Amino acid sequence: MEYTTLGRTGLSVSRLVLGTMNFGPHTTEADSHALMDAAHGHGINFFDTANTYGGDGLTEEIIGRWLAKGGRREKTVLATKLYGSTGDWPNEGRLSALNVRHAAEASLRRLGTDHIDLYQMHHVDRQTPWEEIWEGFEVLRQQGKVLYFGSSNFAGWHLAQAQEAAKSRHFLGLVAEQSLYNLANRFIELDVLPAAKHYGIGVIPWSPLSSGILGGVLAKISRGESARHDAWAGPELLRRHRPQVEAYEALCERRGLNPADLALAWLLSREGVTGPIIGPRTAEQLAGSLRAFDVDLDGDLLAELDTIFPPPGPNGDKPAPEAYSW
Repeated sequence: MEYTTLGRTGLSVSRLVLGTMNFGPHTTEADSHALMDAAHGHGINFFDTANTYGGDGLTEEIIGRWLAKGGRREKTVLATKLYGSTGDWPNEGRLSALNVRHAAEASLRRLGTDHIDLYQMHHVDRQTPWEEIWEGFEVLRQQGKVLYFGSSNFAGWHLAQAQEAAKSRHFLGLVAEQSLYNLANRFIELDVLPAAKHYGIGVIPWSPLSSGILGGVLAKISRGESARHDAWAGPELLRRHRPQVEAYEALCERRGLNPADLALAWLLSREGVTGPIIGPRTAEQLAGSLRAFDVDLDGDLLAELDTIFPPPGPNGDKPAPEAYSW
């Protein structure tokens, strides 16, 4: 396993992040525990979850019962999130100081731990001022209940707002941003990646295989296998990107590469990326993700990928604002 530091911190994290969104709804608790054991066996120490995964905090509870077996918590950099509503009563969602306190206490209880390593805002809250958000987080930091803070699904402007507000309070602020990023969706290259680089924020891509369409989906369909792509997005994404996916799978076949391996390797090569979130269902799929570290991304291969999946903007070969301006 390869390791890097998370953003501008000294925290060492694995360059593959174990995503746990399927724990409970799609992966049994026993299989979830086996996957987390296997992740540790491969040197993956960075686990990501959220207080809404599984419904009613089920995923956090599954992780908590795994941690309770002993010898696991100290080996795990544990990341969870807040923002989404956890009930029908007012103040059971978003980022008010009240919900920050309640959500953190509830996650700590479900996870069975005394602290969260990385506490992430699952979405920007346009209703709550940054002074209130940071004050709520500062209290958690002072109490030793959270070590680092991060964001998810923020635009570059939101990262700037958050960091400037934190700077005025002499607070560390954000150290990580979790964004949708993959070959088929490179939109964050326009402003999120430059903003994250400027502020020393590590980028953690989610959906690295674009709901499965970058994992060899067409080859699986031709073999009569059930292609895994999320019901909420996969079919529509495949319809929209089919010519690109066809070209991508043909490129992988010519190069003798597994499509999923190449998609992960490309993300790992991007400047500012800490590591993509993987969501394996089996130990075999988890082990297969490690092949991404062995992919040789030569200049010709990168150029071909840029041809199939061009950088965003009419002048995508240039950084923003030239990417969309003159």
